[in-house]
Amino acid sequence: MAKVLVLYYSSYGHVETMASSIADGARAAGAKVDVKRVPELVPAEVAEKSGFKLDQAAPIATPEELANYDAVVFGTPTRFGNMASQMKNFIDQMGGLWFSDALVGKVGSVFTSTATQHGGQESTILSFHTVLLHLGFVVVGLPYSVKEQTTLAEISGGSPYGATTISGGDGARLPSDNELSMAYSQGHHVAEVAAKLAG
Repeated sequence: MAKVLVLYYSSYGHVETMASSIADGARAAGAKVDVKRVPELVPAEVAEKSGFKLDQAAPIATPEELANYDAVVFGTPTRFGNMASQMKNFIDQMGGLWFSDALVGKVGSVFTSTATQHGGQESTILSFHTVLLHLGFVVVGLPYSVKEQTTLAEISGGSPYGATTISGGDGARLPSDNELSMAYSQGHHVAEVAAKLAG
């Protein structure tokens, strides 16, 4: 049984919701799954004033924990076409894991949320992949066998790089059923690949 960590950062709950579907898909593929989040860096009073979702149930992870898993699926909103600083801060603490090759050969995958259709969905995931490769992860995306990503019937996130959602400029749009289905499929696919690699 593969052990999968869904590790995310979510300001307003969109990535948190996607993380839940990723986890459900991985569990359906037979994996043991934990869902955790990285620490918030914004002062509590600023986060509250900005409307951040502060009541998230997932526990806070530590970088050292990642060595205990066969796969890690990272979720982050985009910040100017790249990962959020909260996630980058967490990753920047992985020097010991990098030095000891503790993550080499593990599956790494990424999902994201942006405000607009062209607001960095692909660049956020692709730039995250660079980090995963430096750490030794085997990068897994969302294959085109997941047909939801080819829909023209509705506005939807999703690409072969990973599941995505579009929050809207005011954050009012929640992940659609189509986007959650892709997140589920990504979790399922990651768990299957991790189980094969774990042998």
